[in-house]
Amino acid sequence: MLSRFQRTVLSAWLPAVVLAASVFHAAQATSSISETIDRVQPKIVKIYGAGGFRGMEAYQSGLLISREGHILTVWSYVLDTDYITAILNDGRKFEAKLLGADPRLEVAVLKIEGEDLDHFDLDKTVDVEAGTRVLAFSNLFGVATGNEPASVQHGIVAVKTRLQARRGVFETPYNGPVYVLDAVTNNPGAGGGALVTRGGALIGMLGKELRNSLNNTWLNYAMPIAEFRQSVDQIRTGKFIARDEAPSPDKPEQSLNLQMLGIVLLPDVLPRTPPYVDSVNSGSPAAAAGIRPDDLIILLGERLIQSSKALRAELEFIDYEDRVKLTVIRGQELLDFELKASPGQP
Repeated sequence: MLSRFQRTVLSAWLPAVVLAASVFHAAQATSSISETIDRVQPKIVKIYGAGGFRGMEAYQSGLLISREGHILTVWSYVLDTDYITAILNDGRKFEAKLLGADPRLEVAVLKIEGEDLDHFDLDKTVDVEAGTRVLAFSNLFGVATGNEPASVQHGIVAVKTRLQARRGVFETPYNGPVYVLDAVTNNPGAGGGALVTRGGALIGMLGKELRNSLNNTWLNYAMPIAEFRQSVDQIRTGKFIARDEAPSPDKPEQSLNLQMLGIVLLPDVLPRTPPYVDSVNSGSPAAAAGIRPDDLIILLGERLIQSSKALRAELEFIDYEDRVKLTVIRGQELLDFELKASPGQP
């Protein structure tokens, strides 16, 4: 049995040991996070492109996913330009090319001419549960412009849920699973950033800003990599490759055109005028299919359409007797239509 003196000494000694252990573990955790940040920073990319209407930001984030320079990012208006710039962690600046995008998942893949670049392996991503401590890397607010490091935020996965249940509340065509975070991660420019574990394993990609239309609050979230890994692989292997870089097939004797479908686009007054539908001819295939004025055509079959000129050029490779699939954005919905020129259509 301990004496009063021994109990006094022990009661004074134990708190000191506990405090020392706590300090030691805190130091270890800080060191571990610091090491993770150092490993992840070279994989983060600052992306600059087109500004939007009403002073929208002309920058966003991305992450390297191959040693040759493939970059995963969100699909947005920032990429709607022929001059996309990608800046790496060490300040190197590259001209980036849009290989393709999947508007339904709001993801895009860019390519720079690099070699032996530090990158994330999409086949080695992890799935996590609520309560997991995470780090979010992004160029939020465009703070980094050269070799400055990307911003890092620490947070916790609050819940894993689906955006599908919130359609009409959050305006986005994506309706898959998301990690909802307790940190304010989804700021201007953060879209396309990386969400990783404290050990540096890739979990997901930060999505674009989403505001709840019911209570005017913002959603901080990331999309699991598993949701779009297949789509990204297809883009990298050429599924969305531009027509002028693919072997050009022979044009049919009589090509399909917008007049045959009964679609009239807004006047093509800019080099990259978006293919908005201005009007639909009464009794036309487009009218029968349900296409409406103000629809924005974004896909012709599986090809991404970025301008009225590109849409007309792609139609030249389709026979007027063939059916054609158009995907449009209407409001915040993605809608698919299948059309075929009517017999005797001009």
